[in-house]
Order: sequence, then structure tokens, then C-alpha cells
Amino acid sequence: MTSFTRRKFLLTAASTTAGALWLSACGSNKSTTSSAPAASGTGSDTEVKGATLGFIALTDSAPLIIAKEKGLFAKHGMPDTKVVKQTSWAVTRDNLELGSERGGIDGAHILSPMPLLLTAGTISKSKQPVPMYTLARLNLQGQAFSASKDLLDEKLTIDNREGLANASKSLGRTLKAAVTFPGGNHDLWMRYWLSANGLDPNKDADLVVVPPPQMVANMQTGTMDLFCVGEPWNQRLVNKKLGYTAAQTGELWNKHPEKAFSMRADWVDKNPKAAKALLMAVQEAQIWCQDPANLDEMCEILSQDKYIKAAVADLKPRLSGVVDYGDGRKVTDSPHRMLFWDSNASFPFKSHDQWFVVEDMRWGYLPANTDIDALVNKVNRADLWKEAAKAIGRSQDIPASDSRGKETFFDGVVFDPANPKAYLDGLKIKAMR
Repeated sequence: MTSFTRRKFLLTAASTTAGALWLSACGSNKSTTSSAPAASGTGSDTEVKGATLGFIALTDSAPLIIAKEKGLFAKHGMPDTKVVKQTSWAVTRDNLELGSERGGIDGAHILSPMPLLLTAGTISKSKQPVPMYTLARLNLQGQAFSASKDLLDEKLTIDNREGLANASKSLGRTLKAAVTFPGGNHDLWMRYWLSANGLDPNKDADLVVVPPPQMVANMQTGTMDLFCVGEPWNQRLVNKKLGYTAAQTGELWNKHPEKAFSMRADWVDKNPKAAKALLMAVQEAQIWCQDPANLDEMCEILSQDKYIKAAVADLKPRLSGVVDYGDGRKVTDSPHRMLFWDSNASFPFKSHDQWFVVEDMRWGYLPANTDIDALVNKVNRADLWKEAAKAIGRSQDIPASDSRGKETFFDGVVFDPANPKAYLDGLKIKAMR
């Protein structure tokens, strides 16, 4: 892994993420908000009464937290479900490998590529496959690229080749860019952004891994120049006047998929009714989170120390579409705000998982000969999502296809899920193995 050496890792990341640095060698767009989900509970017919689910301190963990706080897990016969904070994505990975029977977790709020990588066996500590199922997408967009205040003069934006090229020159060194997990969403967003602007992320930047809640502190100490992470940490950076938002990730790919709700495949196979109950609760929580009438209450819940431990002033603005970039740009109704249910935000499109697999192949996190469709079909359980949606009375929100079709990125590149090889072959900068 060219960009993730142990030396670079020790500069920024907590020891809990160390294992992650040695991968492989080292639809309907109509508003569907509702404050009162109408489904009846699944009662007492579930195989078990609870599961242990992990989450990271990020705004997009809200559906799991709300499902717990608003009694939705209990409503569907899963009152003993635990929602447990994880300190990093590497810890989430390790605890999923353990499973709750060995002191770990059964499922999680997770980076969408991680269930695919775990199932392929490329990121587990044992280097053995840990079969996973993706049951739902938890949200669309709502992340950002942040830059140090030392780079204000470069006026970095989503499409600024000259500014990124000058950034290294003005600093007199290679750009240091932090991401949250190798091969995860933010790593792929950062790599796409840099490469689309002419920088090879393996040669022209030092990419380091930092857990999301530690991003701002590391920027404050000068450990990195750029980072890509979910909210509220980009907003907190601006509020503390330590840097600015170069771009929202929705500017890179409009309504892009983000986190997922994923569980160990063996747990779901053993407890199918309980898994469906959990999924129904999460779907209802997503509907609740999408309702603007619930925004203030949601922010108050998320702000608690046991959850995100962030001020409402860090949480609320970008959830409501108000974005102060910190460099003079301000938006009051951003089209790139986080979505939990609208625009099919919850549905796990297989075409999106195809893109994650292809990009992980692009950067060497998966072998170049990976059978894309086989891996996606093994992990993605859109069929279970549809069953749960019908059970909560939301049949109208089931997309007509498991593919969202062609996707266009800010640089004009098009990903056609019907021909992922053409997309991969057309990319100029890559590091395949």
C-alpha cells in the first residue's frame, strides 16, 4: 500500500486503526417524510429479542440511534437491541469479525465498501472472509472535503486543478490528506477528487488514516492539510475557524450513496425474522429523521455524549441545508444536504455497490480479477429491504430496479453499471493489482 505506510499512520491515527493499514500486502424522488410511521410491530415472533449494533460518532449514524431512542426496535419485537459506540472504523471491523458471541457486534452503521471488503476477506485481521449482508443504505451525501486555513489563498473547490497543484508548492511539501479507512467511502472520495484534478493520490499526496472524531484535533495541530469525513466534523472545523470546506461530496457525485446498515450474514441467516424486524425499525427511523419537524429533537439526541458528543451548532446547520464553507461562500438551501429517506436514500442499489467494488479494484484494495457482480450479489440484500418496506406499508417507495442507472461525476465521467469495465479502463490514474 504505497500511500499508507506505518510511518505515516503513526503521525495521525490512533493505534486502534493500525490493522487497517495492511490491506492485501501491508428512483422515486418525491418527498416521503412522515413523523409517525404507520406499521405495526412484528410482535414476539422474532428468534431473539435483540442484537448488538455498532456506530461511529457521525451524523449519518442517526437512524440506528433514533431507532433505539424512539423505541422502534422495541416496537418490532427487538427491545434488547444495543447501539454501541465504536472508536474507529478499524474497531468496527474487528468487532464485526468477533461477533457478539465473542464480545463484538452483530451489525453496524458502516462505510458502504466495508461489507464488500470483509466478505472478500481483504480487511479482516485473520485475512479470512467475514460474510456480511448490506440491508439498507443509511443516507445519501452529507460529507465534505475540508482544508486547513493555511490553504485559504488557494481557494480550493471541487474543480480547481490549479489550486490543488499550487497547494503543495505554497506549503513547500507534499499535501497530507486524511481519510477514515483504507478503501472506505472517504478514501475513495478523496482519491477521486485528487485524481480528477490531476494529482496521483499515491504519488502526489500523503494519505493517512484518522478516526472521524479526531479529524479536527489533527487539523488543529497541523498534522494534515486536507481531510474527507462525514458531518459534523467539517462544520466543527469551520466553527472553530481552523479551516474551510473546499467542497461537499454531493458536488463530486450528486446524491451519492454513503453509509450502510450491515450485519453479519450468519446472524441474519440464523435470525431472519429478527433481521427483518431490525430493518423495519431502521427504515422507520430513516423516515422520522427525514422529517424537518423532527430536526431539532434529532440534533438534541445526537448531541449527547453517549452518541456524537457535539454541539447542536455543529450538527444542525448542514442537516438543514445551511452551509457556511468558511471561506466566504454560504448556501442556505443546499441540494447536497444529507438525505435519510427521500430520493430512495435507504434503498441499497446494487449499482452503487458495483461502483464501490470497481473503485476498490482501481486502487488495489481488491484484485483486478474480482467478479464484481458475484461479490455484490453475495452482499447486497435489496430483496430483504423490499420485504421490510412492504411490511411497514411503504411499497410505494420500492424502486423499479436494483440499479439506479448511469451516474455522472463532476468531471463528466460516467459510470454505467451495465459496463463497469469500460469505466475502469477509461480512468487515467489508478493503481491496480
